[in-house]
Parts: sequence; C-alpha cells; structure tokens
Amino acid sequence: MQLPSIEGLIVLPTHHTAAAIVAKTVAIAQARGITVFANIDFSGDAARSQLTLRPTALVILGNPAAGTPVMAAAQTTAIDLPLKILAFEDAQGRTWVAYNDPAYLQRRHGFSDALMKNLAPIGKLAEAVASAD
Repeated sequence: MQLPSIEGLIVLPTHHTAAAIVAKTVAIAQARGITVFANIDFSGDAARSQLTLRPTALVILGNPAAGTPVMAAAQTTAIDLPLKILAFEDAQGRTWVAYNDPAYLQRRHGFSDALMKNLAPIGKLAEAVASAD
C-alpha cells in the first residue's frame, strides 16, 4: 500500500513498531542534545477511553536555540513548532514515520532561507529512527 501524498508531510517506511520508533526517537534526540518536550501515545489514550486506534504515537521535540529565531522571524511558526515525529501503523500493519517538511513550513510562514538550517536536522533524525538497526 502506498500512502496518499499529503502536502508538507514527509512519510518514511520503517520495519520498527510505533512503540520502538518512539523509544528510538527519544534516545537519538537526547544523544544529539535535542529536547524531548513530550510523547503522546494516541492509541493508548484511545484504549483508556474504550476506543480503538491502530498504534499511533507522537514525539514533540526541538532545540529552543534553533526554534526561537524561527519563531522570532515569523511568530506564526509557533503553531508548527516544536517539531514532531509521528509513528503510526496503517490498516495493512505497516509502520510509518512522518514529519513536517521544513521547506513546507518555510513556504507556509515565510521565514528566510537562512533559518532553514535551524529546522533541517528533523529530516536526519527521522531517517535515523526509521532505518533498520
């Protein structure tokens, strides 16, 4: 199954479970000095409310030294920052890693090319967590 294309979202396939992606994201982020602000287990929250949701989790992370200049230049980026890594399992049991494309965020909020370097690490992080060990 191929996921539908969603503007501004980069989606990578992975062989890891959503729970493993969360653990890898937290571990790699912390090793790289990236702050993990929160992780949300949507499927666990759903189960606690007697609802069913395939494994779906979100890690909210960033670096205030990198994100603050972006928000200072275009305050509306605060709706999209801190950055996020989404791990989810589709109806066929495949797991995916998704994140907002920094280029899309730039088009959406109009910050300068010079600030793109502040958001670029999200791509390398997502690739690292999605990759096989």
